[in-house]
Amino acid sequence: MRTDYRRILLKLSGESLMGQQGYGIDNCRLADYANQIKDITDGGVQVAIVIGGGNIFRGLQGAAKGFDRVKGDQMGMLATVINSLALSSALEAIGQPAKVLTAINMFPIGEQYSKWRAIEALEKGEVAIISCGTGNPFFTTDTGSALRAIEVEADVMLKGTRVDGVYTADPEKDPSAVKFDEITYDEVLSRGLKVMDLTATALCKENKMPIVVFDMDHVGNLRKVISGESIGTLVY
Repeated sequence: MRTDYRRILLKLSGESLMGQQGYGIDNCRLADYANQIKDITDGGVQVAIVIGGGNIFRGLQGAAKGFDRVKGDQMGMLATVINSLALSSALEAIGQPAKVLTAINMFPIGEQYSKWRAIEALEKGEVAIISCGTGNPFFTTDTGSALRAIEVEADVMLKGTRVDGVYTADPEKDPSAVKFDEITYDEVLSRGLKVMDLTATALCKENKMPIVVFDMDHVGNLRKVISGESIGTLVY
């Protein structure tokens, strides 16, 4: 497989794991993701993954209902671990080795994350699934993804969503929204586009980490992005 990338950080939203059932983890969606990931690792691409936890619990939503924000975010971190374990199991079931790393010490559920452990796993052909975000409250998993992409020296951060790129407005709400093929970080910030939160966007901008936003739910799109096909939106 021809590829533009040697090592990637793939960010997956927790909500996308719900599939059509609207809650929890949809086994069909999980299997689709696992097969797409194995397809590119078989082609020689090193894959690190960060998954959100919004299909199970989101700290901000908990805070809105009266939860202490720190405890709410910690519950969200645990949700990302559940999703990470599910994805690692799905990958191993189809013969793709995977390692779950946690930003906070949760042995024996996973090894505590360090840059060196993650890179060692990647270089051995394992998928490194990095959970718990940054390990701190008040930071999103988008910020965790940006941080880990920079730390493991990924060539690109791929943000797999249910939308096929970045638009001038939410295409699910505004049918006149126009898609960008590429856009700069400065333009994302000046237009107030919700590609990621401000912290994550600024972190990628400062460290020159390109992002490709694409529709991960369409089977085959991950391979297309890796192969350099012009799908999604490049943010640089």
